Amino acid sequence: MPKIVVIGAGPGGYEAAIRAAQLGADVVLIEKGRAGGTCLNIGCIPTKTLWKIAELYDQVKESSTFGINLENPSIDMKAVRERKDYVADRMNQGVNFLVESYPNLEYIQGTASFKDEKTVIVKKEDGEVEVTADSFIIASGSIALVPGFEGSTLDGVLTSTELLDLDYLPKSLVVIGTGVIGMEFASIYNSFGTEVTVLGSEVLGASDGEITKRIQSLFKQKGMNINKGYRAEKIEKTENGLKVFAKNKKGKELEVEGELVLMAIGRIPYTEGLNLEGIGVETDRGGIVTSEGCKTSVPNIYAIGDCVAGNTQLAHVASNQGLNLVETIMGNKPHINEEVVPAATFTLPEIAQVGKTEEQLKEEGIEYDKSKFLFSGNGKAVSMGETDGFVKILATKDHKKILGVHVFGPHANDLVHYGAIAMSNDLSVADLNKTIFAHPTLAETFMEASHAMLGASIHTANTK
Repeated sequence: MPKIVVIGAGPGGYEAAIRAAQLGADVVLIEKGRAGGTCLNIGCIPTKTLWKIAELYDQVKESSTFGINLENPSIDMKAVRERKDYVADRMNQGVNFLVESYPNLEYIQGTASFKDEKTVIVKKEDGEVEVTADSFIIASGSIALVPGFEGSTLDGVLTSTELLDLDYLPKSLVVIGTGVIGMEFASIYNSFGTEVTVLGSEVLGASDGEITKRIQSLFKQKGMNINKGYRAEKIEKTENGLKVFAKNKKGKELEVEGELVLMAIGRIPYTEGLNLEGIGVETDRGGIVTSEGCKTSVPNIYAIGDCVAGNTQLAHVASNQGLNLVETIMGNKPHINEEVVPAATFTLPEIAQVGKTEEQLKEEGIEYDKSKFLFSGNGKAVSMGETDGFVKILATKDHKKILGVHVFGPHANDLVHYGAIAMSNDLSVADLNKTIFAHPTLAETFMEASHAMLGASIHTANTK
Protein backbone atom coordinates (compact mmCIF):
# COMPACT_ATOMS: atom_id res chain seq x y z
CA MET A 1 0.00 0.00 0.00
CA PRO A 2 1.25 3.53 -0.74
CA LYS A 3 2.33 5.98 1.90
CA ILE A 4 0.53 9.32 1.75
CA VAL A 5 1.47 12.51 3.61
CA VAL A 6 -1.23 15.17 4.03
CA ILE A 7 -0.09 18.67 4.98
CA GLY A 8 -2.86 20.56 6.76
CA ALA A 9 -5.63 19.18 8.97
CA GLY A 10 -8.46 21.45 7.89
CA PRO A 11 -11.63 19.90 6.41
CA GLY A 12 -9.87 19.04 3.15
CA GLY A 13 -6.78 17.59 4.78
CA TYR A 14 -8.18 15.56 7.66
CA GLU A 15 -10.98 14.09 5.55
CA ALA A 16 -8.51 13.08 2.83
CA ALA A 17 -6.25 11.52 5.46
CA ILE A 18 -9.09 9.56 7.05
CA ARG A 19 -10.35 8.28 3.70
CA ALA A 20 -6.84 7.22 2.71
CA ALA A 21 -6.55 5.34 6.01
CA GLN A 22 -9.92 3.69 5.41
CA LEU A 23 -8.64 2.46 2.05
CA GLY A 24 -5.58 0.93 3.69
CA ALA A 25 -2.85 3.46 2.95
CA ASP A 26 -0.10 4.31 5.42
CA VAL A 27 -0.95 7.94 6.23
CA VAL A 28 0.79 10.82 7.98
CA LEU A 29 -1.23 13.97 8.72
CA ILE A 30 0.75 17.11 9.58
CA GLU A 31 -0.78 20.22 11.15
CA LYS A 32 0.99 23.17 12.79
CA GLY A 33 -2.13 24.49 14.55
CA ARG A 34 -5.31 22.87 15.81
CA ALA A 35 -6.97 19.97 14.00
CA GLY A 36 -9.92 21.21 11.98
CA GLY A 37 -8.05 24.16 10.51
CA THR A 38 -9.57 27.59 9.93
CA CYS A 39 -13.09 26.26 9.37
CA LEU A 40 -13.59 24.46 12.68
CA ASN A 41 -11.53 26.77 14.87
CA ILE A 42 -11.67 30.36 13.57
CA GLY A 43 -14.00 30.26 10.59
CA CYS A 44 -17.18 28.46 9.56
CA ILE A 45 -18.14 26.77 12.81
CA PRO A 46 -17.53 29.58 15.33
CA THR A 47 -19.12 32.08 12.93
CA LYS A 48 -22.22 29.93 12.64
CA THR A 49 -22.35 29.72 16.44
CA LEU A 50 -22.55 33.52 16.54
CA TRP A 51 -25.10 33.41 13.72
CA LYS A 52 -27.32 31.03 15.72
CA ILE A 53 -27.10 33.28 18.77
CA ALA A 54 -28.05 36.28 16.61
CA GLU A 55 -31.00 34.33 15.18
CA LEU A 56 -32.16 33.39 18.69
CA TYR A 57 -31.79 36.99 19.85
CA ASP A 58 -33.94 38.20 16.95
CA GLN A 59 -36.58 35.62 17.91
CA VAL A 60 -36.45 36.67 21.57
CA LYS A 61 -36.98 40.30 20.57
CA GLU A 62 -40.06 39.23 18.60
CA SER A 63 -41.31 36.78 21.24
CA SER A 64 -44.41 38.81 22.11
CA THR A 65 -45.72 37.96 18.63
CA PHE A 66 -45.88 34.35 19.82
CA GLY A 67 -47.47 35.15 23.18
CA ILE A 68 -44.23 35.09 25.16
CA ASN A 69 -43.49 38.21 27.21
CA LEU A 70 -39.82 38.85 27.92
CA GLU A 71 -38.54 42.17 29.19
CA ASN A 72 -35.26 43.82 28.26
CA PRO A 73 -33.32 40.94 26.65
CA SER A 74 -29.62 41.63 26.16
CA ILE A 75 -26.48 40.11 24.71
CA ASP A 76 -23.75 38.89 27.09
CA MET A 77 -20.68 38.80 24.85
CA LYS A 78 -18.54 36.97 27.38
CA ALA A 79 -21.09 34.17 27.44
CA VAL A 80 -21.32 34.33 23.64
CA ARG A 81 -17.56 33.89 23.40
CA GLU A 82 -17.67 30.98 25.86
CA ARG A 83 -20.34 29.28 23.77
CA LYS A 84 -18.31 29.84 20.60
CA ASP A 85 -15.19 28.40 22.24
CA TYR A 86 -17.12 25.40 23.55
CA VAL A 87 -18.43 24.54 20.08
CA ALA A 88 -15.02 24.97 18.42
CA ASP A 89 -13.28 22.92 21.13
CA ARG A 90 -15.84 20.14 20.85
CA MET A 91 -15.40 19.96 17.08
CA ASN A 92 -11.61 20.01 17.44
CA GLN A 93 -11.75 17.15 19.94
CA GLY A 94 -14.01 15.24 17.59
CA VAL A 95 -11.51 15.49 14.74
CA ASN A 96 -8.69 14.40 17.04
CA PHE A 97 -10.74 11.40 18.15
CA LEU A 98 -11.49 10.37 14.58
CA VAL A 99 -7.86 10.68 13.47
CA GLU A 100 -6.59 8.72 16.48
CA SER A 101 -9.05 5.90 15.79
CA TYR A 102 -7.06 4.76 12.71
CA PRO A 103 -3.88 2.83 13.61
CA ASN A 104 -2.43 3.43 10.13
CA LEU A 105 -2.84 7.22 10.44
CA GLU A 106 -0.07 9.11 12.26
CA TYR A 107 -0.82 12.67 13.36
CA ILE A 108 2.18 15.01 13.74
CA GLN A 109 1.85 18.44 15.31
CA GLY A 110 4.38 20.65 13.57
CA THR A 111 5.36 22.79 10.59
CA ALA A 112 6.18 21.02 7.33
CA SER A 113 8.72 22.07 4.73
CA PHE A 114 9.73 20.11 1.63
CA LYS A 115 13.32 18.89 1.57
CA ASP A 116 12.77 17.30 -1.85
CA GLU A 117 9.87 15.83 -3.82
CA LYS A 118 9.86 12.71 -1.64
CA THR A 119 10.62 14.18 1.79
CA VAL A 120 9.29 16.79 4.19
CA ILE A 121 10.98 18.08 7.33
CA VAL A 122 8.55 18.65 10.20
CA LYS A 123 9.57 21.08 12.92
CA LYS A 124 7.97 20.11 16.23
CA GLU A 125 8.25 21.60 19.70
CA ASP A 126 10.75 18.92 20.67
CA GLY A 127 12.83 18.87 17.49
CA GLU A 128 12.64 17.86 13.84
CA VAL A 129 11.58 14.73 12.02
CA GLU A 130 11.90 13.72 8.37
CA VAL A 131 8.95 12.03 6.68
CA THR A 132 9.12 10.34 3.30
CA ALA A 133 6.14 9.27 1.19
CA ASP A 134 4.99 8.11 -2.20
CA SER A 135 2.43 10.91 -2.51
CA PHE A 136 1.89 14.29 -0.83
CA ILE A 137 -1.38 16.20 -0.56
CA ILE A 138 -0.99 19.89 0.30
CA ALA A 139 -4.07 21.26 2.08
CA SER A 140 -2.55 24.28 3.81
CA GLY A 141 -5.59 26.51 3.41
CA SER A 142 -5.78 30.30 3.34
CA ILE A 143 -5.42 33.41 5.49
CA ALA A 144 -7.32 36.69 5.63
CA LEU A 145 -6.18 39.30 3.11
CA VAL A 146 -5.20 42.56 4.77
CA PRO A 147 -4.43 45.40 2.32
CA GLY A 148 -1.40 47.54 2.91
CA PHE A 149 -3.04 50.96 2.83
CA GLU A 150 -2.41 53.54 5.54
CA GLY A 151 -3.94 52.63 8.89
CA SER A 152 -4.80 49.03 8.04
CA THR A 153 -2.74 47.78 11.00
CA LEU A 154 -4.09 50.19 13.63
CA ASP A 155 -5.47 48.87 16.90
CA GLY A 156 -9.15 48.19 16.40
CA VAL A 157 -8.76 47.10 12.77
CA LEU A 158 -9.63 43.42 12.92
CA THR A 159 -9.90 40.39 10.70
CA SER A 160 -12.64 37.82 11.26
CA THR A 161 -10.25 35.88 13.53
CA GLU A 162 -9.96 38.74 16.03
CA LEU A 163 -13.62 39.69 15.76
CA LEU A 164 -14.60 36.15 16.77
CA ASP A 165 -12.62 36.61 19.99
CA LEU A 166 -14.37 39.79 21.17
CA ASP A 167 -15.81 39.57 24.68
CA TYR A 168 -17.67 42.88 24.50
CA LEU A 169 -20.23 44.37 22.14
CA PRO A 170 -18.93 47.36 20.18
CA LYS A 171 -21.29 50.30 19.81
CA SER A 172 -20.39 50.63 16.15
CA LEU A 173 -18.62 48.56 13.51
CA VAL A 174 -17.41 49.42 10.01
CA VAL A 175 -17.22 46.40 7.72
CA ILE A 176 -14.90 46.73 4.73
CA GLY A 177 -16.02 44.07 2.27
CA THR A 178 -19.42 43.08 0.91
CA GLY A 179 -18.76 39.41 0.20
CA VAL A 180 -19.95 36.46 2.26
CA ILE A 181 -17.62 36.97 5.26
CA GLY A 182 -18.28 40.69 5.52
CA MET A 183 -22.05 40.44 5.16
CA GLU A 184 -22.37 37.52 7.56
CA PHE A 185 -20.61 39.46 10.31
CA ALA A 186 -22.47 42.65 9.40
CA SER A 187 -25.76 40.79 9.72
CA ILE A 188 -24.78 39.12 13.01
CA TYR A 189 -23.61 42.32 14.71
CA ASN A 190 -26.56 44.27 13.35
CA SER A 191 -28.84 41.75 15.07
CA PHE A 192 -26.75 42.02 18.27
CA GLY A 193 -27.53 45.75 18.32
CA THR A 194 -24.26 47.22 17.05
CA GLU A 195 -24.52 50.13 14.62
CA VAL A 196 -23.13 48.57 11.43
CA THR A 197 -21.80 50.40 8.37
CA VAL A 198 -20.75 48.42 5.32
CA LEU A 199 -18.70 49.55 2.37
CA GLY A 200 -17.46 47.63 -0.64
CA SER A 201 -18.42 46.64 -4.16
CA GLU A 202 -21.64 44.76 -4.96
CA VAL A 203 -23.34 43.25 -1.91
CA LEU A 204 -23.07 39.45 -2.17
CA GLY A 205 -22.33 39.86 -5.86
CA ALA A 206 -22.12 36.11 -6.53
CA SER A 207 -25.72 35.57 -5.42
CA ASP A 208 -28.93 35.80 -7.42
CA GLY A 209 -29.65 39.43 -8.29
CA GLU A 210 -33.26 39.30 -7.12
CA ILE A 211 -32.10 37.99 -3.74
CA THR A 212 -29.37 40.59 -3.24
CA LYS A 213 -31.81 43.43 -3.93
CA ARG A 214 -34.30 42.05 -1.43
CA ILE A 215 -31.80 41.35 1.33
CA GLN A 216 -30.28 44.82 1.05
CA SER A 217 -33.74 46.26 1.56
CA LEU A 218 -34.20 44.09 4.66
CA PHE A 219 -30.78 45.08 6.02
CA LYS A 220 -31.63 48.75 5.64
CA GLN A 221 -34.97 48.21 7.39
CA LYS A 222 -32.97 46.75 10.29
CA GLY A 223 -30.80 49.88 10.46
CA MET A 224 -27.69 48.74 8.59
CA ASN A 225 -25.87 51.42 6.59
CA ILE A 226 -24.79 50.07 3.18
CA ASN A 227 -22.41 51.95 0.89
CA LYS A 228 -21.92 50.15 -2.42
CA GLY A 229 -19.21 50.82 -4.95
CA TYR A 230 -16.66 52.24 -2.50
CA ARG A 231 -13.06 51.21 -1.97
CA ALA A 232 -11.36 51.91 1.37
CA GLU A 233 -8.12 53.88 0.99
CA LYS A 234 -7.10 54.95 4.49
CA ILE A 235 -7.99 54.51 8.16
CA GLU A 236 -7.27 57.05 10.88
CA LYS A 237 -7.55 56.93 14.66
CA THR A 238 -10.14 59.28 16.19
CA GLU A 239 -11.23 60.15 19.71
CA ASN A 240 -14.10 57.67 19.55
CA GLY A 241 -12.56 54.94 17.44
CA LEU A 242 -11.59 54.80 13.78
CA LYS A 243 -12.45 56.70 10.62
CA VAL A 244 -12.39 55.01 7.22
CA PHE A 245 -11.80 57.08 4.09
CA ALA A 246 -13.15 55.57 0.88
CA LYS A 247 -13.74 56.55 -2.74
CA ASN A 248 -15.85 55.23 -5.60
CA LYS A 249 -14.95 54.94 -9.29
CA LYS A 250 -16.32 58.41 -10.01
CA GLY A 251 -14.03 59.94 -7.42
CA LYS A 252 -16.75 60.60 -4.85
CA GLU A 253 -15.30 60.45 -1.35
CA LEU A 254 -16.86 58.84 1.71
CA GLU A 255 -15.92 59.00 5.39
CA VAL A 256 -17.42 56.57 7.91
CA GLU A 257 -16.61 56.08 11.57
CA GLY A 258 -16.82 53.15 13.93
CA GLU A 259 -15.48 51.89 17.21
CA LEU A 260 -13.98 48.93 15.35
CA VAL A 261 -13.26 48.10 11.70
CA LEU A 262 -13.58 44.62 10.24
CA MET A 263 -11.33 43.90 7.27
CA ALA A 264 -13.26 41.33 5.22
CA ILE A 265 -12.09 41.74 1.65
CA GLY A 266 -11.23 38.11 1.07
CA ARG A 267 -8.70 35.37 1.75
CA ILE A 268 -5.48 34.36 0.01
CA PRO A 269 -3.73 30.97 -0.30
CA TYR A 270 -1.35 30.12 2.53
CA THR A 271 1.80 28.25 1.50
CA GLU A 272 4.43 30.01 3.61
CA GLY A 273 7.39 27.89 4.64
CA LEU A 274 6.60 24.89 2.45
CA ASN A 275 9.62 25.51 0.18
CA LEU A 276 7.51 24.92 -2.92
CA GLU A 277 9.82 26.88 -5.21
CA GLY A 278 12.77 24.88 -3.94
CA ILE A 279 11.29 21.62 -5.20
CA GLY A 280 9.78 23.01 -8.42
CA VAL A 281 6.09 23.28 -7.51
CA GLU A 282 4.62 26.04 -9.67
CA THR A 283 2.75 28.82 -7.88
CA ASP A 284 0.83 31.91 -8.91
CA ARG A 285 0.68 34.82 -6.45
CA GLY A 286 1.17 32.43 -3.57
CA GLY A 287 -1.41 29.89 -4.73
CA ILE A 288 -0.43 26.45 -6.00
CA VAL A 289 -1.07 25.89 -9.70
CA THR A 290 -2.84 22.60 -10.36
CA SER A 291 -4.13 20.73 -13.40
CA GLU A 292 -6.90 18.14 -13.66
CA GLY A 293 -6.95 15.73 -10.74
CA CYS A 294 -5.37 18.28 -8.34
CA LYS A 295 -1.92 17.62 -9.83
CA THR A 296 0.87 20.12 -9.27
CA SER A 297 3.91 20.51 -11.53
CA VAL A 298 5.66 17.80 -9.49
CA PRO A 299 4.19 14.35 -10.33
CA ASN A 300 3.66 12.90 -6.85
CA ILE A 301 2.58 16.16 -5.17
CA TYR A 302 -1.05 17.29 -5.19
CA ALA A 303 -2.92 20.30 -3.77
CA ILE A 304 -6.53 20.81 -2.71
CA GLY A 305 -8.72 23.54 -1.27
CA ASP A 306 -7.95 27.17 -0.51
CA CYS A 307 -4.20 26.92 -1.12
CA VAL A 308 -4.84 26.27 -4.84
CA ALA A 309 -4.59 29.29 -7.14
CA GLY A 310 -8.06 30.32 -8.36
CA ASN A 311 -9.87 27.58 -6.45
CA THR A 312 -13.33 28.12 -4.97
CA GLN A 313 -12.60 28.81 -1.31
CA LEU A 314 -15.20 26.65 0.40
CA ALA A 315 -14.55 23.96 3.01
CA HIS A 316 -16.76 21.45 1.24
CA VAL A 317 -14.91 22.00 -2.04
CA ALA A 318 -11.63 21.15 -0.31
CA SER A 319 -13.15 18.10 1.36
CA ASN A 320 -14.56 16.62 -1.81
CA GLN A 321 -11.46 17.36 -3.84
CA GLY A 322 -9.52 15.49 -1.19
CA LEU A 323 -11.87 12.52 -1.17
CA ASN A 324 -11.84 12.19 -4.97
CA LEU A 325 -8.07 12.59 -5.05
CA VAL A 326 -7.48 9.86 -2.49
CA GLU A 327 -9.72 7.48 -4.41
CA THR A 328 -7.62 8.17 -7.52
CA ILE A 329 -4.30 7.70 -5.73
CA MET A 330 -5.58 4.39 -4.36
CA GLY A 331 -6.54 3.19 -7.83
CA ASN A 332 -10.27 3.79 -7.62
CA LYS A 333 -12.53 6.00 -9.73
CA PRO A 334 -13.60 9.36 -8.23
CA HIS A 335 -17.31 9.23 -7.45
CA ILE A 336 -18.24 12.77 -6.36
CA ASN A 337 -19.59 15.26 -8.90
CA GLU A 338 -17.33 18.27 -8.36
CA GLU A 339 -19.19 20.35 -10.96
CA VAL A 340 -22.22 20.89 -8.71
CA VAL A 341 -21.23 22.97 -5.68
CA PRO A 342 -23.85 24.47 -3.36
CA ALA A 343 -22.95 27.66 -1.52
CA ALA A 344 -24.33 28.75 1.85
CA THR A 345 -24.48 32.31 3.17
CA PHE A 346 -25.44 32.67 6.83
CA THR A 347 -26.95 36.12 6.91
CA LEU A 348 -30.27 36.78 8.61
CA PRO A 349 -32.26 35.65 6.58
CA GLU A 350 -30.17 32.89 4.98
CA ILE A 351 -29.15 32.70 1.32
CA ALA A 352 -28.17 29.56 -0.57
CA GLN A 353 -27.54 28.66 -4.18
CA VAL A 354 -26.36 25.93 -6.50
CA GLY A 355 -25.72 26.22 -10.21
CA LYS A 356 -26.18 29.30 -12.39
CA THR A 357 -27.85 32.58 -11.50
CA GLU A 358 -30.25 34.29 -13.89
CA GLU A 359 -27.59 36.90 -14.55
CA GLN A 360 -25.06 34.24 -15.57
CA LEU A 361 -27.53 32.48 -17.85
CA LYS A 362 -28.38 35.74 -19.61
CA GLU A 363 -24.71 36.65 -19.97
CA GLU A 364 -23.97 33.23 -21.46
CA GLY A 365 -26.95 33.41 -23.80
CA ILE A 366 -28.61 30.31 -22.36
CA GLU A 367 -32.38 30.15 -22.71
CA TYR A 368 -34.15 29.10 -19.53
CA ASP A 369 -37.45 28.82 -17.75
CA LYS A 370 -37.96 29.74 -14.09
CA SER A 371 -40.42 29.20 -11.31
CA LYS A 372 -40.66 30.61 -7.82
CA PHE A 373 -42.57 29.98 -4.61
CA LEU A 374 -42.74 32.43 -1.70
CA PHE A 375 -42.24 31.39 1.92
CA SER A 376 -45.28 33.57 2.71
CA GLY A 377 -47.39 30.85 1.05
CA ASN A 378 -45.96 28.06 3.20
CA GLY A 379 -47.82 27.08 6.37
CA LYS A 380 -44.71 26.07 8.32
CA ALA A 381 -42.95 29.36 7.50
CA VAL A 382 -46.01 31.36 8.55
CA SER A 383 -46.22 29.45 11.83
CA MET A 384 -42.52 30.19 12.43
CA GLY A 385 -43.00 33.87 11.67
CA GLU A 386 -40.35 33.70 8.95
CA THR A 387 -42.10 34.55 5.70
CA ASP A 388 -39.47 36.66 3.91
CA GLY A 389 -37.96 35.06 0.84
CA PHE A 390 -38.58 32.39 -1.75
CA VAL A 391 -37.33 29.31 -3.59
CA LYS A 392 -36.41 29.82 -7.25
CA ILE A 393 -35.68 27.06 -9.76
CA LEU A 394 -34.05 27.66 -13.13
CA ALA A 395 -34.26 24.99 -15.83
CA THR A 396 -33.80 24.48 -19.55
CA LYS A 397 -36.80 25.34 -21.72
CA ASP A 398 -37.68 21.66 -22.08
CA HIS A 399 -37.43 21.24 -18.26
CA LYS A 400 -35.12 18.24 -18.64
CA LYS A 401 -32.16 19.85 -16.85
CA ILE A 402 -32.01 21.94 -13.68
CA LEU A 403 -29.64 24.87 -14.24
CA GLY A 404 -29.79 26.52 -10.84
CA VAL A 405 -31.62 26.68 -7.53
CA HIS A 406 -31.69 29.77 -5.31
CA VAL A 407 -33.19 29.93 -1.84
CA PHE A 408 -33.67 33.00 0.32
CA GLY A 409 -35.30 32.56 3.69
CA PRO A 410 -35.57 30.17 6.66
CA HIS A 411 -33.33 27.09 6.46
CA ALA A 412 -32.23 28.09 2.95
CA ASN A 413 -28.88 26.41 3.48
CA ASP A 414 -30.57 23.07 4.10
CA LEU A 415 -33.24 23.35 1.40
CA VAL A 416 -30.76 24.10 -1.40
CA HIS A 417 -29.51 20.52 -1.26
CA TYR A 418 -32.67 19.28 -2.98
CA GLY A 419 -31.38 21.22 -5.96
CA ALA A 420 -27.83 19.95 -5.53
CA ILE A 421 -29.02 16.32 -5.46
CA ALA A 422 -31.18 16.89 -8.54
CA MET A 423 -28.38 18.53 -10.50
CA SER A 424 -25.71 16.00 -9.48
CA ASN A 425 -27.93 13.17 -10.70
CA ASP A 426 -29.29 14.88 -13.86
CA LEU A 427 -32.88 14.80 -12.63
CA SER A 428 -35.49 16.61 -14.69
CA VAL A 429 -38.29 18.75 -13.30
CA ALA A 430 -40.66 15.85 -13.97
CA ASP A 431 -38.37 13.58 -11.94
CA LEU A 432 -38.53 16.00 -9.01
CA ASN A 433 -42.29 16.03 -9.15
CA LYS A 434 -42.53 12.28 -8.52
CA THR A 435 -41.64 12.80 -4.85
CA ILE A 436 -44.17 13.23 -2.04
CA PHE A 437 -43.13 15.91 0.48
CA ALA A 438 -44.33 15.77 4.09
CA HIS A 439 -46.70 18.45 5.33
CA PRO A 440 -46.28 20.87 7.01
CA THR A 441 -42.61 21.45 6.18
CA LEU A 442 -40.44 24.17 4.73
CA ALA A 443 -39.39 21.61 2.12
CA GLU A 444 -42.78 22.08 0.49
CA THR A 445 -41.56 25.42 -0.86
CA PHE A 446 -39.14 23.52 -3.09
CA MET A 447 -41.92 21.13 -4.13
CA GLU A 448 -44.24 23.99 -5.01
CA ALA A 449 -41.54 25.77 -7.03
CA SER A 450 -40.85 22.54 -8.90
CA HIS A 451 -44.54 21.92 -9.54
CA ALA A 452 -44.97 25.54 -10.65
CA MET A 453 -42.42 24.99 -13.42
CA LEU A 454 -44.97 22.66 -15.06
CA GLY A 455 -47.99 24.75 -14.10
CA ALA A 456 -49.02 22.31 -11.38
CA SER A 457 -48.42 24.23 -8.13
CA ILE A 458 -51.59 23.88 -6.05
CA HIS A 459 -50.74 26.84 -3.79
CA THR A 460 -49.90 29.32 -6.54
CA ALA A 461 -52.82 31.49 -7.65
CA ASN A 462 -54.11 31.13 -11.20
CA THR A 463 -53.15 34.29 -13.08
CA LYS A 464 -54.42 33.22 -16.50
